[in-house]
Order: sequence, then C-alpha cells, then structure tokens
Amino acid sequence: MSQSPLPLPQHLPKPRGFGKTNRTDSWWLQPIVVFLGLSTFIVYSTWAAFQGVDYYFDGGGASYLSPFYSPVIFGSEGHAWFGTKPEMWPTWLPFSPALLILWAPGGFRFTCYYYRGAYYKAFWADPSNCSVGEPRSCYRGEQKLPLVLQNIHRYFMYIAVIFIGILAYDAWLSMWFTDADDVKHFGVGIGTIVLTINVILLGGYTFGCHALRHIVGGRFKEISKHKAHKKAYECVTCLNKRHMLFAWTSLIWVGFTDLYVRLCCTGVWTDWRIF
Repeated sequence: MSQSPLPLPQHLPKPRGFGKTNRTDSWWLQPIVVFLGLSTFIVYSTWAAFQGVDYYFDGGGASYLSPFYSPVIFGSEGHAWFGTKPEMWPTWLPFSPALLILWAPGGFRFTCYYYRGAYYKAFWADPSNCSVGEPRSCYRGEQKLPLVLQNIHRYFMYIAVIFIGILAYDAWLSMWFTDADDVKHFGVGIGTIVLTINVILLGGYTFGCHALRHIVGGRFKEISKHKAHKKAYECVTCLNKRHMLFAWTSLIWVGFTDLYVRLCCTGVWTDWRIF
C-alpha cells in the first residue's frame, strides 16, 4: 500500500539571528578554544620570526636549527644557502631569515580544508558552530576575492612536501655531534628527539592532506585496478582520518621546537646529551 508524500512547507524557516540556536550543549566552547589556540600560535610565531637571532644552536657540538628558519636562504649563519642579507632588502623592514620562508608553511595551513572550517567559526563566526545563527544573512562561499585564493591550497601542498624533506634533513643533522677535534660522531640529544618528533608530526599532517588524497586516488574510476595507487590512497586516507589531530599536534610541536632551540641558544635551557 503506497503512502501519500508528506506535504512540503509553504515557507522556509527564517534564518536565526547571530548566536541563536536550539542547541543545549556547550557549542561555544570549541570556537573559543580554537580562537585561543590559533591566536597564541600566531602571536608567538610572529614574534619569533622577527627576532632573526637564536635560531641555530651548536653548543656541545650539536646542530639544531629551528623549523621557523629552515631552510636559511640568507642569514648570518655559516650554513645559509646564499650568504648574508641581500643588499636589496628594505632598510625599514627588520631582516630575519624566517620572513623569507614562513609564507610557504603559513599559506599551507591557512588554506588547509580543516583550518578553514576551524578559523571561519572561531574568528569570523561564519557560523560560530553547526545550527547556530551567524552574522550574515546569505552564503557567498569562496567564489570571490579574497577567499577564492583558498583554492591554491594544492600548490602550497607541493611546497610543503619539499619542506618536509628539508626538515627531515635537519633532523638527520641533529644526530651528528662535532667533537673538539672537529670530527663528527653519531649521537642523540634531547634536541635530536625534539626535531625528529617535529618532522614526524608535520609529515603526518602534510601527507594526510585532503588535496594529496584527491591527487593520489581521486582521478581513478576504479582505483582497485591500480594496486600501487590503491595502497598509496589507503595510506593517505589513514592519515587523513586523523587530520585534525595532526593539525593541532604539529602546530603545537613546531612552536615548541622553535622555543626549545631558542632557550638552548640563550642558555636558559641546557641540552642533555643522551649518548
């Protein structure tokens, strides 16, 4: 026996006012935590980027380079790729090697699918959370400037993969210590562990990227027929399931890694050599 279809409402429900909702849970807690977490990182990373000093620690024969400054394209350190500060650098702008490279990882995170959803809610209340009224009465999406630029996330991802290789090399260098005779020996210090965990977490975040997942397997109608692509797709998917976890742990740890190197450089913290 067929049932008659339910009658459709004649009028759509009116949009809720800003912050109005029928939710009874603590929906406001998540955007507040995200706002405080991202704001703290932005303030610290901006301050650290403009310092231009205390980013490379070589005490006790160690070789620890802050991820905020790697790679050092121009700088005062001996391992800068192209020497000291370029002559064309504006005199009114403080020089720091970090300012030359942080646009890449910063752009990768800023255009990240997860972070976009997170900071849209936390900073713009667009909306504050699911089923919560927002300030605007219409949805415009990301079709106009400046939000249309979010679509270049894939290209930032290509650069981010290169940065993972560079940071992995920095972690490898941190495993070699120079003695008094200028001979390098394999060893592990606390800084070695800090830098290695940093590249692992950043790798988990980068290789779990939604854009990378689409590139690996999105263009196949039947990916099961392509074993290598299917295996790569499954690996990326496994990381993608924990994308939010890697997004936050890698963000916190990369900031801590810079802080650790900075504290060692200033003598506030002593790097302990394990072996």
